[in-house]
Amino acid sequence: MAKLRVGILFGGRSGEHEVSLLSAASVFKAIDKTKYELVPIGITKDGRWLTAENAERLLLGDADSGKSPSLLRAGDPGSTPGAALLAQGEAVIIPPEPVQRGEGMAPFRIEASALRRSSDRAINVDVIFPVLHGTFGEDGTIQGLLELADIAYVGAGVLGSSAGMDKDVMKSLFRAAGLPIVKHVTVLRSQWERDPKKAQKLVESKLRYPVFVKPANLGSSVGISKAHDRKELGPAIEEAAKFDRKIVIEEGVGGKKNKAREIECSVLGNDDPKASIAGEIVPCKEFYDYDAKYLDEGSALVIPAKVTKTEMKKFQTLAIAAFQAVDCSGLARVDFLMDPKSRRILVNEINTMPGFTSISMYPKLWDASGLPYRELIDRLIQLGMERHRDKKRNQYSR
Repeated sequence: MAKLRVGILFGGRSGEHEVSLLSAASVFKAIDKTKYELVPIGITKDGRWLTAENAERLLLGDADSGKSPSLLRAGDPGSTPGAALLAQGEAVIIPPEPVQRGEGMAPFRIEASALRRSSDRAINVDVIFPVLHGTFGEDGTIQGLLELADIAYVGAGVLGSSAGMDKDVMKSLFRAAGLPIVKHVTVLRSQWERDPKKAQKLVESKLRYPVFVKPANLGSSVGISKAHDRKELGPAIEEAAKFDRKIVIEEGVGGKKNKAREIECSVLGNDDPKASIAGEIVPCKEFYDYDAKYLDEGSALVIPAKVTKTEMKKFQTLAIAAFQAVDCSGLARVDFLMDPKSRRILVNEINTMPGFTSISMYPKLWDASGLPYRELIDRLIQLGMERHRDKKRNQYSR
């Protein structure tokens, strides 16, 4: 029986490029190579689609270093040779599918047309596993390309991906579905630049400090700041505006004296999704920002979260409802905020392509729920194929 050809798509143009490489490295290491033939596809930071020889070991780590990539931190130049290249702004590209090529040939560009469903394309796969995070990866853009190419892929479709990426639209859908959400205000970059005092007045009329200021379309806490007062609000908006034209400002749960508990739940499935047990993030910093997630040591993952059985069930029920509210499929991690005093649970956001290393929260929650990492990869590939077969039943002409 022929192996299923799986294209692992990684890298990308977003601020989460480095995180994507670590996720891809983990998938390459864990996936069952007796069942799957892997076709690595890298996207550089400037958007070039490339494959190249003799670089898989760079992504997976130097075998001679004596270090295990799974125990090292994302973006740390000392973690893997690949991370060292990334620190210089270069891309890590890994080998193409097995083809006959002359020695010394340079890496070649893969244009979008090469993804068409034909036997002579440069990349011929049965399914794509897009281990891409953030802009141009989980915002519906790459999903649209794969839809046009008629290729099965893992994860949410165009709508679910784009709605899940845009925190403003996401919260609107959550509200429409009757989910409890954090109080927030959305400000456009152009509004802020035209009249910052008016924008500041709008925020302060709706929310109380402290507030969290976020770019609407990004992940991994890139561009996020906590503003404790008016003095910190402006710089926080300026930072978020570097990454997106829409800025979402959320009221801090727990107020000035209490810090919200950060609870996460993994969801898996298509039309009949299931939720894992919930886990809790205990950040080493004031909140779980990019450094706390990937660079600084000390943040703790508590699995399962220390909550009551009733609360655990509520997290799982709300996670599935959030998944369905944005028409998600495949996988997603739903993040919650819990008031430490009232124990009120609020849906904060959904991540349609969460960090996917073997030590990331999404797979760890499923592992604790009885689904190991390798089997999780299998299930996600199956779900991607199932979704594609179901979509092929659609009629597009009379």
